[in-house]
Parts: sequence; structure tokens; C-alpha cells
Amino acid sequence: MSATDTASIDDQAAALTSVNPATGEAIASYKIDDEDSVRAAVATARTAAATWGALTYAERKKHLLRWGSKLVAKSDELCALIHAENGKPVDDAFLELMLALEHIKWAASNAEKVLKPKKITPGALMANFSAHLEQRPLGVIGIIGPWNYPVYTPNGSIAYALAAGNAVVFKPSEYSTGIGNFVARCFAEANPELPDGVFVTVNGFGATGAALVRAGVDKVAFTGSAATGKKIMASAAETLTPVLLECGGKDAVIVAADADIKAAADAVAWGATANSGQTCAGVERVYVDKSIADEFIAEVKRILTDVKPGSDDKAHYGPMTMPSQIDIVRRHIEDALKNGGKAVLGGPESIKGAFIEPVVIVDADESSAAVCEETFGPTVTIRTVDGVDEAVRLANDSTFGLGSAVYSRKQGLEIARRLRAGATSVNSVLAFAAISGLPFGGSGDSGIGRIHGAPGLLEFTRPHSIAVQKFTIPGMALLSYTRTDRTMKLLRKIVPLIHGRAK
Repeated sequence: MSATDTASIDDQAAALTSVNPATGEAIASYKIDDEDSVRAAVATARTAAATWGALTYAERKKHLLRWGSKLVAKSDELCALIHAENGKPVDDAFLELMLALEHIKWAASNAEKVLKPKKITPGALMANFSAHLEQRPLGVIGIIGPWNYPVYTPNGSIAYALAAGNAVVFKPSEYSTGIGNFVARCFAEANPELPDGVFVTVNGFGATGAALVRAGVDKVAFTGSAATGKKIMASAAETLTPVLLECGGKDAVIVAADADIKAAADAVAWGATANSGQTCAGVERVYVDKSIADEFIAEVKRILTDVKPGSDDKAHYGPMTMPSQIDIVRRHIEDALKNGGKAVLGGPESIKGAFIEPVVIVDADESSAAVCEETFGPTVTIRTVDGVDEAVRLANDSTFGLGSAVYSRKQGLEIARRLRAGATSVNSVLAFAAISGLPFGGSGDSGIGRIHGAPGLLEFTRPHSIAVQKFTIPGMALLSYTRTDRTMKLLRKIVPLIHGRAK
């Protein structure tokens, strides 16, 4: 993402200045980390990883839960900072923190269960062996975070990487630098006995993130645009550094004929506009059965008519955090209206500087930018369909495959299973993000890999397979030049008994 308006460089001091997106007021300045300082941070983390990785799961759990407690103790200060630097209402900031705390606790409490050594059945022909599968920490994880959920989203990598025994070097977005540093500082304050480098930040713009990818980390976890994700993947490929990429979505909601119309409309209205629509797994497009379309659209319009952005205590959501996104939202609205869409609420006039009022567009052509590209604003497209089959086909016709939702009293789970998405909520939106045991991630332009749950822990480890010969079997030295013809004759009799009886 380019750095414009809400984050700027002071040329003389080579500093990043964090700015309130609602007011333009400068909040704080941070020294930009260049290639050398990024490499130094990774080297410090490498040393700390040896200590952190050698701790027991119980010891790491203690340190992680202390971190969570420190975040709770400083929640008022943190939420105020999120409101100032990101723009979202304080209550929404607290909900974000609450979800992050849930994931810290889950990762800390379940790491041993998921990652502890496991015995593997060796099979009949290797019965004289014991087999073991053990998960090793990768070492140092480089994490490049987003600005839209600056605590919750990167925490899905940070907490799980730490719980798995890795050290973390975190580069927060240039639009949420203060938030990222606050979270890391809380970890250090909660655990003063740990060595420096277990969890540290590096600050800056795209160049700092690029330096982190090249700095010799053992894995890169990135959240952001698909275009930037592809660049990171290409750079990481030069050193065969594995990547975890969460690159956004164009998330669809299917509202079937038997849906609870009011509940579906309420969820769509919130999911499309909460956090100014800046939610990768939020609601961007809706496919509603024609038999209930008029009532559903009217209810969405009714709800959103009274929903307003702002920066005061009465605002439902805040400003656009990244100013360059405003032009994208405007382009999508105008393109949808040129391609058959009808604005039943709002339109281009809804864009009022950093604040964009809700926009609802009905029956825009599926080829329009508002339907195909990630808008990341408080807008939603609604299309009338002839039934579930058409809805599923259109929902799946996307280069993205991240989140989705289904509203149906009787067919919800069945419809969900037909969707090409990483996660689906039935009769709700975004519920999967709040269930710590469920992995989160997507396919296609939505990225590679998973955070959260057991897969989220496994993402930050490498499997080590160990086979131990307990005793030798006379005449059965298969992996040796002492193998005899008698042994092979015996094997030719045994193998059909084991594998040749399938009908």
C-alpha cells in the first residue's frame, strides 16, 4: 500500500508520522527502520528464539497469558489509540481487542495439545520400529500487518507463532504503527525477565516490509492486497522462504427463500458497513431469492438510512483509514451505476471526504468493478436470483475465496458446503472469526495458508519424522545388502496377504 496523507515521511528526520484519519492531526512520529536495522532486529530475534523455543509449553502459556492480562489492564489506553490512529469507534476497538484476547488464550492453551510429540503406527512390515512425529518451531517469523484490524488480524499470526515457540519481528502498517508498537510493548512489560527480541517491531513503509522479507526470517506472514502479496511471494521465493498470505476477499452472502428476512438484512447492513466496510471477510455482495428480494432490500435500506459515519461517540463507524481507498470506492460506485445498477440508498454523493455514508446498489452487472473487485468501503451490491443454484454459481464466480455467509432456515449447512470459500457463517456473518478453534484463510486471490485453530499453530512449525528401530528381525534386513533371496520369497507371500485381498 502506498503511504499518502495519513502517514508521511519527514525527510530530515527520516521519520514516519502517524496521523488521525478523521482530523488530520499528527499523533506521533517513529524512526523508519532501514535494511540494516531490520536485519539487526532479526538477528536479535534469532538469539531470543533459542531461549523462547526451549521453554516448555506451560512456560510459554504463562508468558502469553501475562501479555493478555497486560492488554486488559491497558485496554482503555489501547482502545483510545485505536480510535485515534485507525478511526473506528472506541466500542469497536474494544470488541477487536476482545477477539484478539480470545485467540491469545486459545493459542497459549492449545499449543501443547496440537504440537506435542505423537506416536505413529509403523505398519506391519515395520513393526520392529517405533515412529514419532514432532513439531519444531521455525525460528523467527516476519509478520507484516494490516491497518483495518491492527490488533486482531496480525495477532492471528503473532500469538500462534509465539505459542509454537518462535520469535516474532512485526512490521505494523504505516497507518497503525502506534498500535503495533503498543501491543509489542505490552508483551515486553508483561514479561521483563525474557530476553530482548522475543516479540519486537520494525517501523516504516513498504521498503521496511520488503527488507523484512529479505532479512533471513524463517517464514513471512502477510495481510494486505493480493498485488502486494504476490510481490512478497516472489521476493521470498528467491530464498525459498515460506509465506502465509491473507489477501482480502469479495465476500458473498446468499439469502435463500426460506431465510429470516429481518435477521439477514440486519446482518448484511452491519457486515457491509461496520469498520467503514474495511473488513476483508465482511459483506460486499448479496444474492437474494426473487421471492423475498423486495422485502429484503427495503429492510436493508431502512436499517442503513439511520447509520452514519463520524468520529464522535454517536458514530456507527469511522472514517476511511487509508485516503487512497476513497477513490477506489468512488470508482466502484460510478462503474456499478453505469453498468445497470440502481442505487437504492446513497451514491457518489455519499462520499464526504474521509467519511462515506452507506451505499446500497441493486442489480449491477456482474462484470462491474463493484461486483468483481474488493471495494473495502461501506457499500454493498445486491442481486436478485432465481434460486439457490444461481446464487451459488454467482457467489463462486470470483477470483477470491475468503469469507461468505448463508441465510436459510432449513438449507444453511447444505448451501454452505457448496461455496468455494475459506469460511462460511450460517445465519450470521463473520462468526467464524470469533471461534478460535476454526482456521481462517482463503484461496485464489485471497491468499495461501491459515491462521487460527490447530492449522494456525502448525503453520509456524516444521514436522520432524523420527523412526527408531527397537530390535532386529532375523532374516528381515530389508534395508541392507545382507538381504537374502529367502527374505524376498517370504515377502512375496506376505504382501498379497496384506494388500491383495481388496474386492
